[in-house]
Amino acid sequence: MNPNIGRVNALIRITCGFSILACSTANMVKRPSQSSLPFAALGGMLVAEGITRFCPVTYLVKNSANKQNLHYQNDKQDQFAINPS
Repeated sequence: MNPNIGRVNALIRITCGFSILACSTANMVKRPSQSSLPFAALGGMLVAEGITRFCPVTYLVKNSANKQNLHYQNDKQDQFAINPS
């Protein structure tokens, strides 16, 4: 996995992730319920993305944009092809 987010973006993700994780775990301790569990998972995911500097969503968006750009370039080249017949 190559890093696909910058250093500042990673630090912001780590900070927000720990904040969300702290709030959700404090809420689970105060009032035990299952409603805070998704927020804890979201916070953990943000921390992991910040530490590894790899975001799967960014990876998918960049790859789909590159594929669309490739298709556009191929269509553009086909317009100027000379018909040999």
